[in-house]
Amino acid sequence: MWILVGRGWWRGRVFVPWAAGAARPALNRPRPMPTHAAAAEPWATNRRYSSAELKEKPDMSRFPVEDTRNFSIIAHVDHGKSTLADRLLELTGTIDKTKNNKQVLDKLQVERERGITVKAQTASLFYSFQGKQYLLNLIDTPGHVDFSYEVSRSLSACQGVLLVVDANEGIQAQTVANFFLAFEAQLSIIPVINKIDLKNADPERVEKQIEKVFDIPSDECIKISAKLGTNVESVLQAVIERIPPPKVHRKNPLRALVFDSMFDQYRGVIANVALFDGMVSKGDKIVSAHTQKTYEVNEVGVLNPNEQSTHKLYAGQVGYLIAGMKDVTEAQIGDTLHLHNHPVEPLPGFKSAKPMVFAGMYPIDQSEYNNLKSAIEKLTLNDSSVTVHRDSSLALGAGWRLGFLGLLHMEVFNQRLEQEYNTSVILTTPTVPYKAVLSSAKLIKEYREKEIIIINPAQFPEKSKVTEYLEPVVLGTIITPDEYTGKIMGLCQARRAVQKNMVFIDENRVMLKYLLPLNEIVVDFYDSLKSLSSGYASFDYEDAGYQAAELVKMDILLNGNIVEELVTVVHKDKAYSVGKTICERLKDSLPRQLFEIAIQAAIGSKIIARETMKAYRKNVLAKCYGGDITRKMKLLRRQAEGKKKLRKIGNIEVPKDAFIKVLKTQTNK
Repeated sequence: MWILVGRGWWRGRVFVPWAAGAARPALNRPRPMPTHAAAAEPWATNRRYSSAELKEKPDMSRFPVEDTRNFSIIAHVDHGKSTLADRLLELTGTIDKTKNNKQVLDKLQVERERGITVKAQTASLFYSFQGKQYLLNLIDTPGHVDFSYEVSRSLSACQGVLLVVDANEGIQAQTVANFFLAFEAQLSIIPVINKIDLKNADPERVEKQIEKVFDIPSDECIKISAKLGTNVESVLQAVIERIPPPKVHRKNPLRALVFDSMFDQYRGVIANVALFDGMVSKGDKIVSAHTQKTYEVNEVGVLNPNEQSTHKLYAGQVGYLIAGMKDVTEAQIGDTLHLHNHPVEPLPGFKSAKPMVFAGMYPIDQSEYNNLKSAIEKLTLNDSSVTVHRDSSLALGAGWRLGFLGLLHMEVFNQRLEQEYNTSVILTTPTVPYKAVLSSAKLIKEYREKEIIIINPAQFPEKSKVTEYLEPVVLGTIITPDEYTGKIMGLCQARRAVQKNMVFIDENRVMLKYLLPLNEIVVDFYDSLKSLSSGYASFDYEDAGYQAAELVKMDILLNGNIVEELVTVVHKDKAYSVGKTICERLKDSLPRQLFEIAIQAAIGSKIIARETMKAYRKNVLAKCYGGDITRKMKLLRRQAEGKKKLRKIGNIEVPKDAFIKVLKTQTNK
């Protein structure tokens, strides 16, 4: 129908200008009927279509098991995993080829800011090779040692890996660690030498390193430049030819492994699943083997790399599943899902992550306690390697004692709390878990075990109650150019390390193995190592149990009051140097007051180090022009009495940044 509006006639989107004496446009002008292709356009009908509906749901039954490949990309930090993933997504047409494709799979703000991968991300690629359509499920993994748990979880859903090595840097410590993770899981390993476009690249040298360290023939290495896209096509072909299809059975009842999950405010828990048997579709009733709760599947799909719903998922495929799980405790990583009334043998799941660092976390304002509790629960669903225990402090109130895999893991977790959940927290000094062997039968009966684990330094037992203390040790691997070997050996000896092995992996590079106390490396060992080696050395470690050590609890006092958050456990030989450093750091970071502050480090009742922060001093004699000395003495005496009174009643608040400055223990201070 034509409508006269303003200066012309309108019908739909067509406008005809009005002119004097002009006739109204014909009412019976035929309007072209939309074709079948055009009918899908949002403007073809009155109904609004979502972007998901505009994109046709892929039929996953088109991909039999033999045409499916599940693989991960593993490498040391900054060797080009995410860049290679970007090129693979472009080559398969999963994303459009633009200059803005950088770290496409790194979706977290913290990942883009720091330029590192924190969460393993999944993407399903559709690729045609020799006339057949293949489904390639790619998982991009983190490279830092603190996130090795993410790597081990991702490998459980794969049959092969791409081991990426920098053509300039060569094999690094985390390359070795990730190789053995894949080797122990009996996965096919394809070595990829990246960054061959760099000026100082030496792929032939790296080939020899791979052959010597990993016993992989040099002719199996694929040389590429992920940044320029050089020879990346051959990587996809190698994935199809060298990685076997998954060994699964589609006719058996459903058996799916939850290898990752996240929480959505509106849809609940989104579980990333790998199907080992059967199939799952919307409307199916599924049961969690862990909780025995029943759910109805609301949506299944693949990540492409964003969520794309499908009709069904089949065994051998990797995708996501939404089943109305509203409570974060319901989706356990490592859980097995099966159909209702069709129970199956649960899958092995994952070995639980072992925390290496513990720190107290408290809300800045206690009124924010419930909000922070909810945020921690949702974030630990997404990062299951964090352990949580309730805790409380006289100074900071109710909070938690959290266990992390390393200091970077702790920093990233804190940053994600602030960015994703808008919460601010106070983190206490990180410590490692110690053990104490109790001396008397009465204490053993009280604690119900002979060896107790201490994760909070404030609960460290007195020497009279124990026969010996035990500290955690790790087996560290350092790979460095040989010219820095002497300096690095000196650093390790200063950290009470014991050398276990030393191997030349080529003419210029050395691999050192040391047994190190975890307490000595957890804070700033990595920074010191990078500084001494001009950034060329790399470091990785694995748990090596506990060893006996002479440990003492060191208190930090401000004007005679213990600061509970700064209590630390140190080795007896290092107590003075650590105490002196903490006192000096506190003196530099605490704000000055109107009264004098005594900063002391104490072991029991013995003061081992002290620093004094002078008070602000007002010149009370400024108004005295000459005059009797007794007048001046009276003013000075009154000022001293006022400061003495202030010191008794004055509270000293330790700022949040003061805790962070005290963490680092530099030996060159």
